[in-house]
Amino acid sequence: MRRSERKQIDPDLGIMAGQTLFAVQKELFAALAREGHPHLKPRHGAVLAYLDEEGSRATDLSQQSGQHKQVIGTLVDELVELGYVRREPDPQDRRAKLIVPTPLGLDEMERSDAIVAAIERRHAEALGEEVYTVFKRAFRQITDLQRAHPSTSVAGERGVS
Repeated sequence: MRRSERKQIDPDLGIMAGQTLFAVQKELFAALAREGHPHLKPRHGAVLAYLDEEGSRATDLSQQSGQHKQVIGTLVDELVELGYVRREPDPQDRRAKLIVPTPLGLDEMERSDAIVAAIERRHAEALGEEVYTVFKRAFRQITDLQRAHPSTSVAGERGVS
């Protein structure tokens, strides 16, 4: 049996996680486009998915998303240009900046949360609430274990301990 056939019959964790991510992103961003946010791309999720309504520091967004701070900076620049966020001084530390959603950003965040909640409800209905709850708990544990692995940390990728 060829490797590609094996991977189709019994996909590994990476393949299943990737397929799930890409399918959810495709549905989410198509729905967002229909609801007035046609310029957003899945890459913007590294900021918007983790952004607090009152604002977040780029370093926190980097840590939560697993993206390098430079990548987050580029995405924030794009989102500023698109009108979704603005940079403001952090009242806790004037040297730092907060990435704060604009009214357009808040609208996207609210719509995105509702769309993802609908996707999750659909899966819970298809599998049954109990099975879906167990699945999410197990998937969360796997995600936490994988993120805790030393070779997956952002600092580990740069060779910094």
